[in-house]
Amino acid sequence: MSINTQKLIDELIDNISIINSEEIPSIDLYMDQVTTFMEKHLSSSKRYEDDKILTKTMINNYAKNHLLPPPDKKRYSKEHVIMLIFIYYFKNIMSINDIKTLLGPLADNYFKSSHDSSLEDIYDEIFSLEKDRQMNLSEELSKCLEQSCNVFSDRKESDRDFLQLFSLICILTYDTYIRKQLIEKIIDEISKMTNSDK
Repeated sequence: MSINTQKLIDELIDNISIINSEEIPSIDLYMDQVTTFMEKHLSSSKRYEDDKILTKTMINNYAKNHLLPPPDKKRYSKEHVIMLIFIYYFKNIMSINDIKTLLGPLADNYFKSSHDSSLEDIYDEIFSLEKDRQMNLSEELSKCLEQSCNVFSDRKESDRDFLQLFSLICILTYDTYIRKQLIEKIIDEISKMTNSDK
């Protein structure tokens, strides 16, 4: 392949932005401080330099649509930032309604709660799993790359390179499609559970 896809995979895995809960300020932040914090810590995930990680309008819409509890006197707590991080990762894969279904019970049960587990504890546990997944993900992506390199080998070089890259994108898209379908089915089950609890 003319593109060094393995290098792209390695760089992607190395640059995955995970915000440790200790990095999130314990003091309440104003909107500008929240957007600055998110921009600083997640900018490596931007595709284009002028992309915005999070805007005031987005945050206001998340609160208006009940994805995010309202701020206290225009200030956002550490728990708000944790919820915004979850929203940031979910929004490219899930619909607003699915995110609401998923985060609703989290906000209801753990946001400013005296529950056994805090929202920060849950966040730490979830992102410890993500760190473990990075190595597995790198291996999975390398296998996909290897599969795509083994097809269309009988074509002339200019055709072969494109077709191999196209096949890699198809493999990745299929994996993403299946995972998205599974996510949606699990969210539907969560929705049934929370509706029956009500």
